[in-house]
Amino acid sequence: MNQFVMFGSIGSDLAETAKTTADKFGLETHLFVAQVISFLIVAALLYKFAYKPVLTVLEERRQKIAESLANAEKIKQELANAQAKAQELLSAANAQGNKLIEEARQSAAKVLEQETQKAIATANDIIAKARQASEAELARMKAELRREVGRLVVSTTAKVTGKILTADDQQRLAEETNRQLAA
Repeated sequence: MNQFVMFGSIGSDLAETAKTTADKFGLETHLFVAQVISFLIVAALLYKFAYKPVLTVLEERRQKIAESLANAEKIKQELANAQAKAQELLSAANAQGNKLIEEARQSAAKVLEQETQKAIATANDIIAKARQASEAELARMKAELRREVGRLVVSTTAKVTGKILTADDQQRLAEETNRQLAA
């Protein structure tokens, strides 16, 4: 109970201090009440026309930021998916390129083999033709040599015997010489 008396005395002391302070500063109650009412009107108007729109703008901005963050996360995920797909496409293209290179090498080896076979066949044809030409030249040279030897035999015989050989004698000597050379 003593406590209540103490609080009561503190309350009366406080009221007395407030009254003396108000008298000292020249507080007039009707003006104070008018100022409080003016302040409440201004506070209500500020709340309605300034504070609420600012809060609305801040809420809209917060929502836009949240949407932007969500969109950024979505874009980041799409970018990761696109990069994975691009990597997959590059790997597939690389594999296909390697396959094409291997096919080209096989084709080149096949073409090289075919061209080699053609070159060998051409070389064999050239060699065969050269042999034929050589054989023909050899036959021609042998025939020419036979004629020349026959002529020389006839000429030598004519000089040795001292007589002029007839065409029949010349023919006979040439044939005998050719037979001896052929054997």
